[in-house]
Amino acid sequence: MKSLKYIIAFSLTLPLGACEKLLDVQPKSAISDTQTIVDKASAETALRGVYSALADGSYYGTGFQSIGYLSGDNVQWTGSQSQVQEFINHKVNADNATISSAWTAIYRTINRANNVLAKVPQVATNVTFSETLRNQIIGEAYFIRALAYFDLARTWGGVPIITNPTQSPTENWNIPKSTAAETYAQVIADLDLAEPLLPETTNRFQATRKTVWALKARYFLYQQDYAKAEEYASKLIGDAANYQLLKPYNAFFANNARGTQESVFEIFYSATETNAHRNQWQPQTNGGTRQWAPNSTLVDLLNNPLTGGSRSALIAKDNQNRWYGNLYYRSPATDPSFVIRVAELYLIRAEARAQQGNITGALADLNAVRDRAELLPLEAFTTEEILLAIENEHRLEFAFEPHRWYDLVRTGRAQEVLQVTDTKRLVMPIPAEQLLIDPGLTQNDGY
Repeated sequence: MKSLKYIIAFSLTLPLGACEKLLDVQPKSAISDTQTIVDKASAETALRGVYSALADGSYYGTGFQSIGYLSGDNVQWTGSQSQVQEFINHKVNADNATISSAWTAIYRTINRANNVLAKVPQVATNVTFSETLRNQIIGEAYFIRALAYFDLARTWGGVPIITNPTQSPTENWNIPKSTAAETYAQVIADLDLAEPLLPETTNRFQATRKTVWALKARYFLYQQDYAKAEEYASKLIGDAANYQLLKPYNAFFANNARGTQESVFEIFYSATETNAHRNQWQPQTNGGTRQWAPNSTLVDLLNNPLTGGSRSALIAKDNQNRWYGNLYYRSPATDPSFVIRVAELYLIRAEARAQQGNITGALADLNAVRDRAELLPLEAFTTEEILLAIENEHRLEFAFEPHRWYDLVRTGRAQEVLQVTDTKRLVMPIPAEQLLIDPGLTQNDGY
């Protein structure tokens, strides 16, 4: 296949295992998509294909998420894959395999969502396929497409915006990059479309209206619309019957936990569809490779009772006295990938309140997260001091989740904290292979 960014819609008619096999086959423009989604069963199969793409090893299964934590200052490279060191050094090359595979996986997800959005509205409703169910499927596809464009925008800046399904190898070529602002505009447009279509229920593995609210809180924080960020974060924080900061800290992941009240949206994996995260973090004695590991600074912070508290559960030592990350540990590797946790919403609201001058409210949210980690509350701060405290708390709360790099970039702190001397490196390069394939693409400045 010339480019997995351009996947024919026909793949959505197959079972999930067959979907992945088809992706290795050269697409043929003669294959028709007119019968791909024709009833309730095929619509639901197509939606499962969208979630399967989201869970792919190159997207939330490891690749994309690793960009967020490897590019920060919590992780050291210990293995043989030199491309990992490019993230740690903040000198990522356009031929970096992780960058290429993540780009491909995200656009694959978008294409599958586009197929659902193009076809499901045309399916007639009946006794078994109600309008409510049809709207829910459409709403979930809009949400996932919004998440995908959000991840593209915060990683690469402006990207080509494709909202129609790709049905042949050369379709949707020569679409120029949009600006970062235009890409983010696509995100909020999709979220606005998803919100009224989805039920206001609690589901930690599928998109609901509450999941939309959570992503909107993150989106508005990135856009520095702090009043809106606070508003949407409060919707879930206020739903204490369904969303809570669990004690102890490791309650959301230890002892094979999944789908706890801590979780807003996480991705489910099974023994047949595993999560590749575990292999990268666990040491050889546990059947992993320990390709990357917590660095000494993070180890000190997590083990310090004044900063880490019960978050020291994130790390452990192997039989050679080496520290390793223990967020992903299950065998077989059925660990969830956490997309949004309620702790993030507390810290989003804390930051939003601080930016609006509500120091008391910001401290309350920050200290709620600290209390869950068995840390003493912090006292009154200036705005600058509490923003730094929130940044530091965020670093440890999500030490092995894809937040640190993106948080420092969006706040303008990456240059100082990570010593990124070339500001053009605050976005990743467009994959070199995509530039060779698509003449409409241009490389980001500085690469």
